[in-house]
Amino acid sequence: MAIRPCPVEGMVMKPERSFWSGKRVLLTGHTGFKGSWLALWLSRLGAKVTGVSLPPATAPNLFTLARLNELIDSRYADIRDTDQLSRIVQEAAPNIVFHLAAQALVRASYHQPLETFATNVMGTAHLLESLRGLAGVKVAVLVTTDKVYKNQEWPYPYREDDTLGGHDPYSASKAASEIVAASYRDAFLAAQGVAMATARAGNVIGGGDWSEDRLIPDAVRAWEADKPLEVRRPQAIRPWQHVLEPLAGYMRLAERLWHEPDLAGAYNFGPETGAAATVREVITQASKNYGHGEVIWGDGSEGPHEAGWLALEIAKARVTLGVTPQWSLFEAINRTMRWYRRQAEGADACELCLSEIADFEALP
Repeated sequence: MAIRPCPVEGMVMKPERSFWSGKRVLLTGHTGFKGSWLALWLSRLGAKVTGVSLPPATAPNLFTLARLNELIDSRYADIRDTDQLSRIVQEAAPNIVFHLAAQALVRASYHQPLETFATNVMGTAHLLESLRGLAGVKVAVLVTTDKVYKNQEWPYPYREDDTLGGHDPYSASKAASEIVAASYRDAFLAAQGVAMATARAGNVIGGGDWSEDRLIPDAVRAWEADKPLEVRRPQAIRPWQHVLEPLAGYMRLAERLWHEPDLAGAYNFGPETGAAATVREVITQASKNYGHGEVIWGDGSEGPHEAGWLALEIAKARVTLGVTPQWSLFEAINRTMRWYRRQAEGADACELCLSEIADFEALP
């Protein structure tokens, strides 16, 4: 399909309150880092959110600290349980679905490959099956990852029509979930009137992430304990962005699909290509923003295989949806480390998040 320009190309497109107010939204993975931010933002916009997820995986966690159970209808369930998931979906009767639930860690996928494939591939299939024949649902946005592409280590960014693949089980499972999604869209959901897209986002950072084996959370844990951070691959390059950037993109994508279902397909969300940065650059800046932080730099030989260079081409999202990056990497790191410092000093997590959302919404 040819790219059709956004009707107001050149403007910064952010979620519209008038659109989301009163919409019934099903959000899987609402207890995770990105899911918690998205649940809070949707609630702020007036959406009626039903969350489906396992209980929070870490302590502390943003879902609990932000008291999201008071703002949305939170259901604890395993998306691998097709009967339980189907019952919840029918009760929620969503107009729009965001699918974020996943086993989302590369290193964990090496230790738990079967669980990773069961969650990321069959969990996606279970969700899509629950939407078959469901009245009222019009849009589904399935969030995958920038790692769905067969990584060639070439010096240019991946486009939505590049070959899918995956060396590690996490990447492979997400690439497989893209194929599952395309099959359900073509075989069932499009004819049913459900516009479905997949969203492939770069590495996100932001306050409230305490996951294991993620760069910024590992740094915060180490530095709060006055211990050095051990960095395995300081020269690895990734498309870093603040968490609000892709979330705004997901919501904008859902808005456009509601009105123009033929825009269904795959979309990349990330920083401009030249803004991709090394792990060393990110941690060096994070240490400055945090105020202190010792680092032990590895030589890249430790641990299982991970891609060395990864960037996304975001022209489709920019031209079709009007979505463009708003905060520089410097700004994203500064806001992230300030969030952790203020939260550790006693600031309310929910208010910290709402303040950042308000800043993002106020951008010209």
